[in-house]
Amino acid sequence: MNQHLNTRTEWSGATELPMQLDCETQALLRLFLNPILETSANWAEIAQRLREKGYDYDFVEGRMVILNDMAKPLCTGRDLGVPLAEITQRIGAPNQ
Repeated sequence: MNQHLNTRTEWSGATELPMQLDCETQALLRLFLNPILETSANWAEIAQRLREKGYDYDFVEGRMVILNDMAKPLCTGRDLGVPLAEITQRIGAPNQ
């Protein structure tokens, strides 16, 4: 596991929304991360599965932001085609 990945509370603090992704990167991230966002049973499972792949999430301006291994904003759930509203409808609101 990357040395920059820490506990959930240490990840908190993303303060900006990510830049727009190019379409190739966006497509690859969708293939790689969508199954996590679409099938996890709860927020703890989302966090665990993202960390296993070198990512995590936080919330900025009411949006779920996927963070890279340096805790920098990479994309939003909406960028991946799985907006926060859709996840919340399926598994409930996040426990922040």
